[in-house]
Amino acid sequence: MKQLAEIQHIESIIESYHKSDLSSKVLCQVPSDGESFPIYWLSLGNQALDLPSVTFVGGVHGLERIGSQVVLAFLETLLQRLNWDLSLVDILQGLRINFVPIINPVGMLNHTRANGQGVDLMRNASVECHEKSIWLVGGHRISPLIPWYRGKADEPMQLEAQILCDFISSEVLPAPFSLVLDCHSGFGFHDRIWFPYAKSRRQPIKHLGEICCLRKLFMQTYPYQNYHFEPQSQHYLTHGDLWDLLYQESLKDNNIFLPLTLEMGSWRWIRKNPLQLRKSLGLFHPMKQHRINRVLRRHLVLMEFLLHAAYSYSNWLSGRNIDEFRKQALESWYHE
Repeated sequence: MKQLAEIQHIESIIESYHKSDLSSKVLCQVPSDGESFPIYWLSLGNQALDLPSVTFVGGVHGLERIGSQVVLAFLETLLQRLNWDLSLVDILQGLRINFVPIINPVGMLNHTRANGQGVDLMRNASVECHEKSIWLVGGHRISPLIPWYRGKADEPMQLEAQILCDFISSEVLPAPFSLVLDCHSGFGFHDRIWFPYAKSRRQPIKHLGEICCLRKLFMQTYPYQNYHFEPQSQHYLTHGDLWDLLYQESLKDNNIFLPLTLEMGSWRWIRKNPLQLRKSLGLFHPMKQHRINRVLRRHLVLMEFLLHAAYSYSNWLSGRNIDEFRKQALESWYHE
């Protein structure tokens, strides 16, 4: 039977903490070559759906396994803190923290960006970009042999994409305020925090003011960090983005749903170690152990900030002029 180290890691965490406050569930089994591989959902905190939540997602692209490792490292940090940190225990009374560390286990096992059917899950939703996107990179329906394949137009979403959407719809969107951090790697020399839309440079999201307020809060609280916090559309447009689809679905209610993507800049790993390009993971994953350790530490501040921001959302949003934040964001990112 094929083994995936990250799934074994998840299962060891479940086994070690099954008597603690950690809950776990297999959302589905993904079939491949006569075997099946689980998509796990792990959760900490108050399970009531009418409380704020924050969700950490990884492994949407099989080659970007560092994202799954970042999610699991943060989960282990929280579990260790539960043994002694009374402030965390208090926070978990009014907050739910979700972890879906590996959405695409077969792609991760096969060292491919796409899933086992050759479909790029982050191009698979029924969302169309009506502006000019980069050919192929923005999503195409030519062939699963070419990266960024969306799947056939007349077919339903892939199992993994549908499971993620169903999970967000049922377990996250009912919250009055929710944040998602989807962890990826591979774009540029800088770590970037992106928000929707991926489909348009001209159409800002409804909650642009809230995003801008969150961004300012982060920058003021941690002025020495090096993230670029911006719309994804500043760099390229895509068809079929799952977070575009889910954000649009969230607008049916009055709740606030803010999906963020952490795009870890992998090019600096390559600059320091060009020989890693000889390996299939080399473009998306740090190959030296000390660099892996550094990445696992690097994003703890961001993830911790998101916990507190979700838990305290009513405090930092109340009394602030969201319309003014929206105006600032429009001038900064959508002035054209």
